[in-house]
Amino acid sequence: MLRVLDFPKVFPSKTATSSTPHTATVVAHPVVTDLAVCIFPTVPPSTCELDPQIWRRIEKELYLHTSQQSAWLYIKLANEEDLAAEDLVVTDIIVSELPPSPSSGYPWESQPGGIWVLKSKFSGAIDQAVTEVDVLFGVDAVDPRPQQVLMESPLQLNAQPELPVARLSVRRGRAKPRPDQPTLRVGADGKFKTLLISDTHMRTGVGVCEDAIDADGKNLPESEADPLTVGFIGKILDVEKPDLVVLTGDQVHHDIYDTQSALFKVVVPMIERSIPWVAVFGNHDSEGPYALSRTEQMSILQNLPFSLCESGPEEVDGIGNFYLQVLPPASAPSQLPLSTLYFLDSHGQIPSTIRPDYDPIKQSQIDWFTKTSQALRRTREEDDNHNPSHLAMVFQHIPLPEFGYRGLRIYKGHRREPTEGPRSNSGFYKTLVKERISGLFCGHDHVNNFCALLPQQTQQDGDKTPQFGPWLCHTGCTGFGGYCSYGKKRFYRGARVLELDPSTGSLKTWQRVEFALNRVDELVLVDSGAVVDPPGEEDKGSCIVS
Repeated sequence: MLRVLDFPKVFPSKTATSSTPHTATVVAHPVVTDLAVCIFPTVPPSTCELDPQIWRRIEKELYLHTSQQSAWLYIKLANEEDLAAEDLVVTDIIVSELPPSPSSGYPWESQPGGIWVLKSKFSGAIDQAVTEVDVLFGVDAVDPRPQQVLMESPLQLNAQPELPVARLSVRRGRAKPRPDQPTLRVGADGKFKTLLISDTHMRTGVGVCEDAIDADGKNLPESEADPLTVGFIGKILDVEKPDLVVLTGDQVHHDIYDTQSALFKVVVPMIERSIPWVAVFGNHDSEGPYALSRTEQMSILQNLPFSLCESGPEEVDGIGNFYLQVLPPASAPSQLPLSTLYFLDSHGQIPSTIRPDYDPIKQSQIDWFTKTSQALRRTREEDDNHNPSHLAMVFQHIPLPEFGYRGLRIYKGHRREPTEGPRSNSGFYKTLVKERISGLFCGHDHVNNFCALLPQQTQQDGDKTPQFGPWLCHTGCTGFGGYCSYGKKRFYRGARVLELDPSTGSLKTWQRVEFALNRVDELVLVDSGAVVDPPGEEDKGSCIVS
């Protein structure tokens, strides 16, 4: 079998010199000059003896590791500056059982899997040449990358009928530079709305939903999960029109075959509507023998349209520890941030003989958060125009141990399952109190969708006035590919909305739930810049589990 090829995507560059003190570096673009599908074991064995210096293997096994055979797509690449006029480059690719109509130039060449390749002489420009080929899986696959075109017809591999089909995605021409990241600003109505989507559990292929219910609460039979999830997210986006979407973890299910195909499906609804979005990782996102690492996933997410994702400082534990700031309208006299949003990697499951256990927030994360929070506060306070009602919020997937404390008071929403989080408490909640964070928002426990407070906390920095907060809120489960039941009881999927009003220093939340026409469990979390204890709204009937 051929070894894994590590062919660089960026070719060695030629440097153009000029009379100016600076030199401009011209990076040549790779061009696809041929395609090959290799099926192993091969007959005869020499069928796929390819030079690894010029052939790159697409690291996606086309049978998704379910067959005794393995099949791989290889692309042959050339540096555009090394191509001469007589050299052939790939200008078209078709997947079809039958040969395409003859072209006026060179004949179509056949490859395994029903792939037909058309080549033409290099014209000196790569606008019409194929420059990238990728593979995605599933009849419901989508490709949100600019310039990529996903083919409708799947590869013909004689695979198992239940296996998600493999489809080629092709880009022509030079990759365009990524547009500038969008700036988060308060809208024309003076408010900033954030939509929290959690536990989408996307699969490779359509997946299976096992616990959906209808508008009357009656159990529904098994159905395709991911199309339901994508449709549900789209409906909420169209109703709420948020300024930002936060994916609060477990974007993909565990043990799936192709992480990239699953990730693309969950972000497309935002990209299609030009809505900025970010994501934090959950425990399942990088679980399984074929799952992409958090680093690899972050690289994919960062380069998609309207993404504000960041990998975070290398010296801090985890991937995706970063913050964003919400600014006033561009016409406002002061451009000091009105709100700071922190995003943390809450890691994953660790071995335990008693019950599921998870890594706590690490000390390096707490140190980074504290240092960043205090530095940003000092910068704001040094400005005479600073907003005293500046609000800060934290988003992560796995809840802190405090979500399960017996003294927790639930005001809206429900606890329908015990809190499942780290048994070890690293003290991050105390840091949130000290830094006057308004709310911590998590996913993970699919059928918990409450907002709650612990008893008033006293500061340790000289301020002895007891204060409430932060709010501890669950998003609930948005996806149809994960569970949304506990015991024999099924529940509706939903998502959480946060609405910031800087003019009053207020933060309001509500839920969007299947089949509900109006907001559900609306609650004021902050007023005049301070966490409030809503009078008479405590849910006395909630199940408190220590």
